[in-house]
Amino acid sequence: MTGYLGFMRQHWALLGFGFTAVFWGNFGQSFFVAWFGADIQRTLELSAGEYGSAYSLATLASAATVVWAGGLIDRLSLRTYAVAVALGLAVALAVLSQANGLLALLLGFYLLRLFGQSLLPHGGMTSMSRYFVAERGKAISIAMSGVPLGEIILPLIAVAMIAAIGWQASFGLIAIAAVLVLIPFMLWLLSRSQLPLTPAATNLHSTPAGNGESTGAGRREMLRDYRFWLALPGLMANPFLITGVFIHQNFLVVDKGWSLSWLATCFVVYGAVHWISSLASGVLVDRFKGPRLVGIFLLPMLLSMLIAAFMSGDMAALLMLALLGMSAGSSPPITGSLWPEIYGTRKLGAIRSMMMAVMVLATAISPVLFGYFIDNGADAFSLFGACAVYVFIASLMMMASYPRNPTPLPGAE
Repeated sequence: MTGYLGFMRQHWALLGFGFTAVFWGNFGQSFFVAWFGADIQRTLELSAGEYGSAYSLATLASAATVVWAGGLIDRLSLRTYAVAVALGLAVALAVLSQANGLLALLLGFYLLRLFGQSLLPHGGMTSMSRYFVAERGKAISIAMSGVPLGEIILPLIAVAMIAAIGWQASFGLIAIAAVLVLIPFMLWLLSRSQLPLTPAATNLHSTPAGNGESTGAGRREMLRDYRFWLALPGLMANPFLITGVFIHQNFLVVDKGWSLSWLATCFVVYGAVHWISSLASGVLVDRFKGPRLVGIFLLPMLLSMLIAAFMSGDMAALLMLALLGMSAGSSPPITGSLWPEIYGTRKLGAIRSMMMAVMVLATAISPVLFGYFIDNGADAFSLFGACAVYVFIASLMMMASYPRNPTPLPGAE
């Protein structure tokens, strides 16, 4: 932790921007929106199917849009990008606060998933990957700490706000805060960070020692790289499986005989392990580099799926969620460092936005696929046993990709 403290003292402003962008992106994440679901359905008189369909359709539409919109960070100054995305988040929340029917809800969810779930944390993570080199892993870990912190405190805030002022007024209040608090705070942090005026001027806080990361390969080169296709199933595993487990947690409660209160306690453990593993993996990334570590972050996921399939009793819930947290926390620093190290930083926003779209697509598919198998009689043994086989095969493919050949593409050298 000593290394982290010194690093944060030296670069507090830019690190603070990354953390702030990721934290505010939590308002568009499923774990936060889920607390509003019952009240939204009751007020708008929607069935569970109508509500779920609107949310899934909005998520898929945002995934399609972010492929284009995420690349704007490569062409705009970070200040302009941050203000535009924060305003988009405020508009999304304002639309939801006034929603009086399914179409308005669909529009609000689309904007919230686009600007909240995707573009705001995309800006924070891309800036950490672009402007830091020698300590890129720690920078990404600090920014990503906004996710587990949000998982711990925002549900409590959501419940309190809904109880006090209702779900629509809650969205409206957060929209006002985005304009009056988030935008000025991010601009102040960026003004203190001494960032270059253009996104092409990278590596402000670290000297790359001739590695040429101000140039870079783009999506086309990435899609032609066989290593990307070998790694892709493993890269999709975390968002796909974690979303499936979270959305269908009641299935586990029934199948395993866990109490809801015990599972809620285990989710706190998940958040804590998520946070700790993110910070620890940041140090490992700075020492060993992302491409060499890509093959290991799915190992806790594999153990988690095996426990879900074969173990019973309360300890199984604790171990399963702790291992999920370990996998969830370690992957962003590793993959966040992988892309600039292999493909450079000049087109990093375009590459990251494409990957974000793939991840969002995975989160949209898994609840439907899990639900299909559960509705057709799958038990925990068969469902999570199949997931374990998938993770095992994906891990082997990952080991044959970037860890086996960590050489940067010529365009990034």
